[in-house]
Amino acid sequence: MSAGAGAGAGREAAEELDAADPLREFRDAFVFADPDVIYLDGNSLGRLPSATAGFLGQLVTDGWGSGLVESWETWITWARRLGDRLAHHTLGAAPGEVVLSDSTSVNLYKLAVAALDAAPGRRTVLADIDDFPTNRYILQGLAEQRQLRLETLPSDPDEGLDLDVLRRALDQDVALVVLSLVSYRSGALMDMAAVNDAAVRAGARVLWDLSHAAGVVPLRLGADGAELAVGSTYKYLNGGPGSPAFLYVRKELQQQLRQPVWGWYGQRDQFRMAPAYEPVDGIDRFLVGTPPLLSLAAIEPALDVAGRVPVTRLREKSVQLGAYAVELAEVWLAPLGFRLASPREPARRGAHIALAHPDAARICSGLRAQERVICDFRAPDRLRIGLAPLYTRFTDVWDGLDRLRSFVGGRHHEQLPAAVSRVT
Repeated sequence: MSAGAGAGAGREAAEELDAADPLREFRDAFVFADPDVIYLDGNSLGRLPSATAGFLGQLVTDGWGSGLVESWETWITWARRLGDRLAHHTLGAAPGEVVLSDSTSVNLYKLAVAALDAAPGRRTVLADIDDFPTNRYILQGLAEQRQLRLETLPSDPDEGLDLDVLRRALDQDVALVVLSLVSYRSGALMDMAAVNDAAVRAGARVLWDLSHAAGVVPLRLGADGAELAVGSTYKYLNGGPGSPAFLYVRKELQQQLRQPVWGWYGQRDQFRMAPAYEPVDGIDRFLVGTPPLLSLAAIEPALDVAGRVPVTRLREKSVQLGAYAVELAEVWLAPLGFRLASPREPARRGAHIALAHPDAARICSGLRAQERVICDFRAPDRLRIGLAPLYTRFTDVWDGLDRLRSFVGGRHHEQLPAAVSRVT
């Protein structure tokens, strides 16, 4: 971001940044149904790629309508084929290490059970106390069912988990560590290589949740020593609501691990319909049943867009967008009771920032309804500002925070009911 492009420079500075943005052409690859909406929630649900509707329409008409069941000759390999595309472009993994399957939660369960079964002499699982709730719930269930010790590590809600806290907790009884690379609440970014190294030294395995990192943070799963990972495809990867998640298992581990849900898609010689389960070699052993093909297929045009630009360039722009948003917030919003609830150093953040305010819930709902600014609320007091670099402009940041400044400065949120909707 050029000098003088902050809050005092006016909207013209944001326009100049947009004109100089090397990624500005990618905005045309997405649908903008209402040009007045400022969308700052791509960290929850990515925008619709322009090609997706036509791609799915053709699949329905030709593949389902004309091809009928014979189309499965092509479809049956998509979970693995799209996994290889994701591995190559987004995850820094090798072919045959990634597959698309189920939801992030189900994949996390499958890999957690597989890892625990492979470490029968160890009884402790470590997790961040501020990690995404479903991750903690799954681990709570496993701990109760297996009489394991689940230790939730204290972490700063703004800065994330301190690596030294994790190191002190790692001992010879730890079987598994489950962490999010980017905190869902604050955007705090962990050092994957350092965490993996600390766990290996203690003989433990790390299962990463990459949901808020994939597509905006350059990942090197192979080079950084990652063994297990899961993640969402509908946030920064723009696969669509509920699109199947991905899972990663390092190649040399695949034969050692057996996941708990034995389904026919993970079976050797699948259509022989053998009476006993025998998992296929390789990453496909972590599949279960027939995939939701239309949701799976929607990931293809999304990857077509993402594959046109290196993640390193996306990271550069997201860092610039984040720095710009923080600068505006400190000048415009701090006097209105907001504070930055994310790491201040850009290198320690993912692609979203959090702004804390005592009345954040009402502000969030009012922004959507009255100002057409879409971000989201996370308890207890955070507005999350998602800055998806493929389609978010600097003028979007300027306009969105300007509308927020006007809305709160005019005390319009105080007229709204305190209750929040189920979806925030």
